[in-house]
Amino acid sequence: MNETAHTKYDRLIAAAKAVSAVPTVVVHPCDETSLRGAIDSAAAGIIKPLLVGPEAKIKATATKHGLDIAGLEIVDAPHSDAAAAKGVELIHAARGEMLMKGSLHTDELMRSVTAKTTGLRTDRRISHVFVMDVPTYADTLLITDAAINIFPDLDDKRDIIQNAIDLFTQAGFGKLPRVAILSAVETVTSKIPSTIEAAALCKMADRGQIAGGVLDGPLAFDNAVDVEAARIKGIKSEVAGRAQILVVPNLESGNMLAKNLAYFAKADSAGLVLGARVPIVLTSRADSPRARMASCAVAALYADARRRRAPTAA
Repeated sequence: MNETAHTKYDRLIAAAKAVSAVPTVVVHPCDETSLRGAIDSAAAGIIKPLLVGPEAKIKATATKHGLDIAGLEIVDAPHSDAAAAKGVELIHAARGEMLMKGSLHTDELMRSVTAKTTGLRTDRRISHVFVMDVPTYADTLLITDAAINIFPDLDDKRDIIQNAIDLFTQAGFGKLPRVAILSAVETVTSKIPSTIEAAALCKMADRGQIAGGVLDGPLAFDNAVDVEAARIKGIKSEVAGRAQILVVPNLESGNMLAKNLAYFAKADSAGLVLGARVPIVLTSRADSPRARMASCAVAALYADARRRRAPTAA
């Protein structure tokens, strides 16, 4: 599959338009970028936004930037912390199937999401996935975790991988994704702990503790994404050179990798949080309108798949 530059998001957005618009709680959309992102995604038929935040401020932002919010419901909340808490409460009240970050800090939103008694936790570790459209790479590339778990341990990484596999398969990217567990080298050595964890994760997949994907690791980045680099090193596997999910050792390496691809390879980057009761669209102020819509599209496809699976799971 050789797609031309930046067509992968077009395909995602088209797929999301083909399913029912997903009710989405948008938390504190009080600047132009976040409010426009929600309105554009609503106009495309991807989401049905419920805006939560200071009503006067949301309306003033809309007026200032010529954004039409006439048909949208606003739930008033005095400030960003209150908006985050109210947003989570509305998810519990079944008012939305997705949560979308507005112009508040990520940690403010995640504090409410991860609160022990009132939050949206499940038995799965919460993690972040970048869904990247790299113009020079054939497949959509998922990178995890580059925004939530700073130094994940082995159990955390098991959940991080399972979250990414579930997103890949349920959002329609394909079946049995190729998962590369990254380190600095492709051999297991006690000097680099992430290589030992990579080997353990592959064995966990062999024993069914991680399901739905094909894992290999440790792999260096070049061996994970370049067939020729893998061939030169003599690595023979289904994953090497053709990875679709890249699992990084820690948040720092993942964040640098994703931003390198965004700025040097001109990749588009959509982001969402998984492992909570609903998918969470986690955008950055630097995101383009198209990347914001792609984030909504991925989350909407995932939410739609979860909705359709719910009766069987019950």
